Amino acid sequence: MSTVTSEVLAIRTGDDVVRVRQGVRTAASKAGLSLVDQTKIITAASELARNTLDYGGGGTARIELVQEPMRRGVRIIFEDQGPGIPDVEQALSDGFTTGRGLGLGLGGSKRLCNEFRIETEAGKGTRVTIARWR
Repeated sequence: MSTVTSEVLAIRTGDDVVRVRQGVRTAASKAGLSLVDQTKIITAASELARNTLDYGGGGTARIELVQEPMRRGVRIIFEDQGPGIPDVEQALSDGFTTGRGLGLGLGGSKRLCNEFRIETEAGKGTRVTIARWR
């Protein structure tokens, strides 16, 4: 049986991106992740929170502290009601960007996590779920 405690944070401004980062840091520490693993999940979450704001027009981040019989960790679910991602494979490829960034955001975030899933639909928004396990 798994135990999940969660917190939902709105992402509407740059300050909210900072709050998401802080919330993930707290949850990762409570989960007992190493400093390296904490840094990885915080970095991925920061990038995805920024994407939620910049490309999705804002949304939410649900930060979950998960305790299962064989593992413990942090899962974050980012949701927006933005335009969606037309080509997920292209968006995950390094160097691709629709903004002014380096194009490492989604692919880089994926590499920093133990789990990474994107659900998106044109005109309906995007949900990105990431997790890091101890």
